Amino acid sequence: MPAHLTAATGTNPLQTGVQFASAVIGPDLHGGSSDAPARPVSCEWIAALCLTAAVALLLVVAGHVAGRRAYDVAPLLFWSGVVLLVVPISLRVGWPRVVRGERLFLLLLLAEALFYYKSVYSPTSFIGHDEFLHWVAADDLLTARRLFLSNPLLPIGPAYPALEILTTAIVNLTGLPLFAAGTLLLIILKGTFVVGLFLFYENLSGSPRTSAIACLVYMGCTTFAVFEAMFSYESLGVVLCVLTIAVEAATRNLDGRPRLRALGLIALLLGALAVTHHLSAAFAAIYFGALAGFEALRKGPMRIEARFAMGATAILAIALPLLWMEARGNLLRGYLGPVIESGFRTLLAKIMGAPTLRSEHLGHPAQPFGMRLTTMVAILLLALGLATGFFRSLALTAPSSARTGWRRMQDILGRRWRDGRIVVLTLFAFGFPISVAFRLTSAGWEIGNRMGTFVFIAVGLVVAVSIVHFWQGREPRGWRLIGPAMALSIIVMGGVTSSALYPIRGPYRVAADQQSVEPMGIETALWTKRWLAAGNRFTSDRVNRLLLASYGRQDVRVKIDEGVNTARLYETETLGPDDFWALARSDIDFLLVDLRLCTAPPVLGFYFEPWQAQQGKPLSSDELLKFNDIKGITRIYDNGWIVIYDVRGLHGNS
Repeated sequence: MPAHLTAATGTNPLQTGVQFASAVIGPDLHGGSSDAPARPVSCEWIAALCLTAAVALLLVVAGHVAGRRAYDVAPLLFWSGVVLLVVPISLRVGWPRVVRGERLFLLLLLAEALFYYKSVYSPTSFIGHDEFLHWVAADDLLTARRLFLSNPLLPIGPAYPALEILTTAIVNLTGLPLFAAGTLLLIILKGTFVVGLFLFYENLSGSPRTSAIACLVYMGCTTFAVFEAMFSYESLGVVLCVLTIAVEAATRNLDGRPRLRALGLIALLLGALAVTHHLSAAFAAIYFGALAGFEALRKGPMRIEARFAMGATAILAIALPLLWMEARGNLLRGYLGPVIESGFRTLLAKIMGAPTLRSEHLGHPAQPFGMRLTTMVAILLLALGLATGFFRSLALTAPSSARTGWRRMQDILGRRWRDGRIVVLTLFAFGFPISVAFRLTSAGWEIGNRMGTFVFIAVGLVVAVSIVHFWQGREPRGWRLIGPAMALSIIVMGGVTSSALYPIRGPYRVAADQQSVEPMGIETALWTKRWLAAGNRFTSDRVNRLLLASYGRQDVRVKIDEGVNTARLYETETLGPDDFWALARSDIDFLLVDLRLCTAPPVLGFYFEPWQAQQGKPLSSDELLKFNDIKGITRIYDNGWIVIYDVRGLHGNS
């Protein structure tokens, strides 16, 4: 038990319990001066941890190799490598009396090693679903030399072209292939993100140790290891978002011309963010809007330049994304609206005990027990850190003259705080349990996952304050030294284990996104480009559409005709009159049928689109091969599993 809890004693058990609870969650700060004095960086530790990381990544690679061959030893190799990578670096970063430069270097080492952990899953090409969408957009930009080209697979994508612009600029400047240029950009973005986040936390807390621990906690976010390392516009958007809030926080003490120049830089970053990613821009708007509101409520003197800059930043953060949406057309309602509506409806139904959709009761792929246990323990540790850090985080910004204990909260409630940024982030941490609740439903999983990316900026600060000022205290020894450091390792491991459904590369699985991308489908897509030429209008299941659009450079379609989605053509044993005439009236040239869809139910619950009725059983061969008997449709390709039908003969009958 921390030493500062021993005072919570008394003769009355109820009074003792209240005193103990107050000491646990209360606002007392016991961290003292927990940062190391100025001294040289420990090169011995850095060298040892670099070697450890190299061995760990070698084990991860060996795990993927064994997984491709379906060897039973694959999980042992892979997860031993992940543990060896995460635990030693996390322990050192969270250790007291480590100098600032060493902490920052180790954070960069871990971040880039986790990027390699993601990249080695497919080291020679993009493989994530979102990566294919942006790969197609970047390839279109390189070919046509024009922005805002339509993208049927991601209709909102052309309105946010910043990632493609940067990537193709690297291609044009260096001559690198698109995949190499995108990977190089992501490596730079990952390092920039960690440095920006570290400087932001350091500016708020004044402690390199607290900021390093906060960055480590952020790496426990489920999106950090994989999703934010994808070739996707959020990977760039979240970096610009963090850079913007870091620059704004660094300018709080500037006056006159330096403040105005800094405001110009912030405006430039917000403008770039507005054309990069909608959710990142929305978070920046919410953050700066809330910050301006809290600073307006704050009692006490405030320089006129600071008030002007704060208000101007909030106006820019809110106005620029709205202006951009008006200029390019407001596609967000159609893109995000159904996802948000379905997620909220399903979550509310679960809370109220009302009947839910059938898809909510379908069996989801079972992850190994160790992965699930690590994720659950990490969530519990984060919840414990938030409970013991919430009031302490607020206490960081209480007036320096404030008295100790709950008197600090009286000052906060009286609107007397030194920095509204800490208040805003502390309140934003309430988003963590909400995001976890959404992740408990199939319909709301995407909402909770995307929320985590931004909520963890707040969670990192609050949990770091809890570790420094409660769990370790001024002079940590024994379990108070080892326990919190191990908890940080588990938090990061929890983020890694929950970042992907199948983290080890293995054999083909039906409708499993990246686990469904394999040589047979790629060769078929390349065949279409070689023998049919690029630009033909194709439709198929979700995974083969991605391969046709990227490797085959075909014009893939999600809808056959207005109101007729692809799934309607494939999921019936006979082609009804309405569907037949819709296909005949359409401009579709070819249908691709993958008979492997008959072999197993879809891993993700759907074959074609997330909003379709989710499947509990596989499709039948009769459903997929019904096109053999339709006059005007010709089978032009068949490799035993994948069949391509030429439907251009139907169009003369329309």
